[in-house]
Amino acid sequence: MPIETLTLRPLAPNEPPPLDLLLLADPSRSIVEDYLRRGTCFLADDGIRIAGVFVLLPTRPETVELVNVAVDETLHGQGIGKILVLHAIEMSREAGYRTIELGTGNSGIGQLALYQKCGFRIIGVDPDFFVRHYDEEIYENGIRCRDMIRLSLHL
Repeated sequence: MPIETLTLRPLAPNEPPPLDLLLLADPSRSIVEDYLRRGTCFLADDGIRIAGVFVLLPTRPETVELVNVAVDETLHGQGIGKILVLHAIEMSREAGYRTIELGTGNSGIGQLALYQKCGFRIIGVDPDFFVRHYDEEIYENGIRCRDMIRLSLHL
């Protein structure tokens, strides 16, 4: 799929969110449903299917959190994730936020690289976050996901 055909848009009011994609980035349906209620979901589609998704959640004055970035597994490696992250940054800047933050698992090596390439800096670790908040163990890249790595970008 050519990246040029992607349209980035907010989820329409009566449109169901793409839970299959959102659950790729966060396996807890209850957590995903909670931040969908509180945040704004954005989609990347090519007119045929939804290729990717992200959610922006205002957290504090002048701060927004990027809580979910997911790309259809058949489309990995095509730069769609980077487009989503850069679009989230630009939208946050245009909306007047001064900081955009995110949290990702310690085992998400590709995600950590992507976020840092997009300008985010590691600002902390929430030890055992995924042990405390998720019923089932999560593994990525052969590594147990235990800790949340917190990243931030000043806009």
